[in-house]
Amino acid sequence: MGAKKKKEDSTKLVSKILIVGVCVLFVGLMILSGMGTGWLTVFTSVKSGDTVVIDYTLFDAAGKPIVTTDKSTYDQALAQGSGVFGSNQITIAANKTIEKPIYSIPIYPSNGGKVQQLALFSSEYNAVSSGIIGMKANEQKRIPISSNISMTQFLSAEQLGTMKIDLNNISLGDNFYGLVQANTEEFANNTTTNSFLRIGEVANKSRDGIEVDFSYPTANVRVVSINKR
Repeated sequence: MGAKKKKEDSTKLVSKILIVGVCVLFVGLMILSGMGTGWLTVFTSVKSGDTVVIDYTLFDAAGKPIVTTDKSTYDQALAQGSGVFGSNQITIAANKTIEKPIYSIPIYPSNGGKVQQLALFSSEYNAVSSGIIGMKANEQKRIPISSNISMTQFLSAEQLGTMKIDLNNISLGDNFYGLVQANTEEFANNTTTNSFLRIGEVANKSRDGIEVDFSYPTANVRVVSINKR
């Protein structure tokens, strides 16, 4: 009788475990069904043609963040006295090149000034677009980007004077703002309605003028969401 009772108790225990397991599975399925199909992106990676929402940070040649959507990066740069700009997340087509030479991004100065339009060159956009292939949601990656045009500009003391800028007030490492003409990938000499902002760094200085590096060698990218084609 003792062995029979032990067997019955063991059978009851297994039954209880199975019942609890089924209940947990049922609850899990209910939760997943309420989430729709979005949770599936956790197990998928970016493929060509997908529409991808990203967070990003652009770095200048010295490795300083120039534009970022990341609050901690933004706050840290401000604390260090860097002239960083804020930005919203952007939507990008994976592995799809753009034909227009300039991709403009709205950016926000830290001093609360008006919104500017940053010039991202097509070769830089295309590098990010191809670089996100294979990434998963919430994955971060440092992507090398480069432009197919010269990104170093020399400005003479005379040119700076016409811009009402005193050469003596400029130091190495300072941010310097330039304008790029829309649809040409050329730097503009004056403000026009068809120009976009480019943020550079003073790389060299002499009594004759300054050399400004407007390149963004790398971008830190985080995939926020993937919308399959």
